[in-house]
Amino acid sequence: MFHPAKGRTGTIVDGAQSGPAFHPAPGTARAAIPAPDAAPPGADVLCVTQVPATAERPARAVAAALGPGPFALVCLFAAPSADFAGLAADCAGLFGDAEVIASTTAGEIGADGYEEDQIVAVGFPAGLFAVTAYPVTPLSALDERVTDELIQRRSALSERPGAAGMAAEFAFLLVDGLSMREEHLTAMLSRGLGPMPLFGGSAGDGTRFGETLLALNGRVMRDAALVTLVRSRCPVRVFSLDHLVPTETRMVVTAADPERRVVQEINAEPAAREYARLLGKDPHQLDPFVFAAYPVAVRLGDTHHVRAIQRVNEAGELVFFSAINEGMVLTLAHPGDMSEHLERSLADLGRDGPPARILGCDCILRRIEAGQSQQTRAISRILARHRVTGFSTYGEQFGSLHVNQTLTGVAIYAPEG
Repeated sequence: MFHPAKGRTGTIVDGAQSGPAFHPAPGTARAAIPAPDAAPPGADVLCVTQVPATAERPARAVAAALGPGPFALVCLFAAPSADFAGLAADCAGLFGDAEVIASTTAGEIGADGYEEDQIVAVGFPAGLFAVTAYPVTPLSALDERVTDELIQRRSALSERPGAAGMAAEFAFLLVDGLSMREEHLTAMLSRGLGPMPLFGGSAGDGTRFGETLLALNGRVMRDAALVTLVRSRCPVRVFSLDHLVPTETRMVVTAADPERRVVQEINAEPAAREYARLLGKDPHQLDPFVFAAYPVAVRLGDTHHVRAIQRVNEAGELVFFSAINEGMVLTLAHPGDMSEHLERSLADLGRDGPPARILGCDCILRRIEAGQSQQTRAISRILARHRVTGFSTYGEQFGSLHVNQTLTGVAIYAPEG
């Protein structure tokens, strides 16, 4: 089992190992398969490709590059510059009986690590995976039926004839990144998951924060989430990691609007002004680069979890990416060496044999921090070398929690034999 390092905000928080023990293109699309020193066994467990977001007829290019399948699931992570509705509609009929899920992004993770203006596609072969995907909508009116439906669908998936022998399982969640309902949703889903580990990400819109979209089998949705339940012949491990170290500087939220994730006062002073004072900065200097470099975290049990700041509004209040309440004690965190930590953490996932592929949800603030600290190339090389594919998010989900400034995902290993 992985364990968080003492004093860190969650160096790597282990999810669950499910299943048996670990064992060791033409056209406009390009296969997102990096060139490590030696590809891990079962490197073709997933089919991965990508195409420029502005390519002509990108859906057909994706389908041609992924190959004939058959697939149980196809995931599409599309840059905001893509014609999302057109992509979703065109892909819906191209993959047979596969569930086709799609999300807009705050950046993509592809063949070269951090990418921009791409459509990244991941195919889960039907011979190795059994899948059911369904929407939860509207998020603005969640009730107990969310838990009930999850229990029913999980049971039905386990009883499918094709799922026989598929001992590993996980849930993959995609959420409207502007809904501000992630905490409510994960709390409800966690009641029906049983031992099934969950991870996911909040859909993005670059750094514009204007519109985030999801799609299921051609249907485009807002104010929605997609729950994808997966069973597999491949061992899997769900994980969440970050590189942040809590400091001794603390602050108290003294006035807040939790429904809007807005903090109005910190230490009985205007929120943005007091946060800037604690950093030794002018309030006018506060921007996404500062928020990425000086995150705040809340302690839950023995672990700190980041509550990331999105922006300062016109009233001088702080708008957060995740839940915030009056009386909450926030701790200023200090970033460690991001590239060194990432390399070590991903290597830990392969200590009993390297994953064939990692599907990852990486917070936009990590990408921003990497750029600010001139580590984008180093981080990208590490992501590519460890075969990480996915997207940059407006927040991540891990079990019952909605978290920020993490890389959260699932490592998928080659099946036995």
